[in-house]
Amino acid sequence: MQISKDKVVTIDYTLKDDEGTVVDTSEGRDALVYLHGANNLIPGLEVALEGKAVGDDLAVRIAPEDAYGARDDEKLKAVPRHLFGDDEIKAGAQYHATGPNGESMVVTVTEVGDDNVVVDGNHPLAGAHLNFDVKVVEVRDATAEEISHGHVHGAGGHEHD
Repeated sequence: MQISKDKVVTIDYTLKDDEGTVVDTSEGRDALVYLHGANNLIPGLEVALEGKAVGDDLAVRIAPEDAYGARDDEKLKAVPRHLFGDDEIKAGAQYHATGPNGESMVVTVTEVGDDNVVVDGNHPLAGAHLNFDVKVVEVRDATAEEISHGHVHGAGGHEHD
């Protein structure tokens, strides 16, 4: 069975940056299970997996525009330190925040000053090329419920009570 829209796909993967540093991997963890065609993966990886089958291995380099986008300097903001309460604030710390349009987002602290804290609303991998080594482990038809919910249920997926 080939990977196509509305298939549940299980993959093992390793993600490296351009310097060869491992950024993320399924090694030592459960494989990644996702619903193909439901925007559960970065677009470039989903396109690269289209048509693959169980046992296929692929190495793919994904450009920023097909991953987490280009870095956007508009997403760097200085915010008053008092908004962080009594927290000890360190560069690299991440916080949940509300964006300008009310959307939930994660920001990363880049600088800590006496009065202000500079946060970056870009995804940590924005602007980066992503290098994936992937092995297709399983492909199956999605259930009607999985398709209607837009994600996988059961082993490796989401459970409903």
